[in-house]
Amino acid sequence: MPARRCVIFAGGELSELYLRELDKEDYIIGADRGALFLISHGIIPDIAVGDFDSITPEEFKLIEEQCPKVIACDPVDKDLTDSELALDLAIETQPEDILLFGVTGTRIDHTLAGIQMMARALQRQIRCSVMDLNNYITITGSQALVQERGYTYVSLVPVTPEVTGITLQGFQYPLTEATLKLGQSLGISNRLTSPTGTVTIQSGLLLIIQSKD
Repeated sequence: MPARRCVIFAGGELSELYLRELDKEDYIIGADRGALFLISHGIIPDIAVGDFDSITPEEFKLIEEQCPKVIACDPVDKDLTDSELALDLAIETQPEDILLFGVTGTRIDHTLAGIQMMARALQRQIRCSVMDLNNYITITGSQALVQERGYTYVSLVPVTPEVTGITLQGFQYPLTEATLKLGQSLGISNRLTSPTGTVTIQSGLLLIIQSKD
């Protein structure tokens, strides 16, 4: 039976606060240092994957001993990041949702790649989100519900060159059949006016970023 939700812990910035988001029914994947983070906090991931080049041989041995399944790859001869390897494994489980931690951090290249790869899950009709201490990011190609999660702002950022037919309900600054083009800031720093808002678009791919300082 497919897991309802798959949660990935990658090797970027991680916090113990993320562990509060876990449910006992979650299917958990640890990517590289993310697997070590989980084990060090008493959580055994269902799978550990990556090149494990950011941990010591002793730490990797601990992961091998604790995890029921470990997929290790060569750090040089690989085409995918550890986060993307984990996402592929998550998609294979055919969950309803995928939640990613540790894909944001000081490396802007890894952060952008981690956010953009959510589109791959969306192509399989799987809801996908990236979460860190200051942001909760989702992606939509049709309609999305935005729940009040304690963040101050809601921003809309196009992934495709153009996103058309943007209609907002439950927001301080409503839009009706609007168009956002790549590079425009019209969708930045909106706010919810109710516990749940609705974002509907007609074409394109749109990031929905809930954030706080």
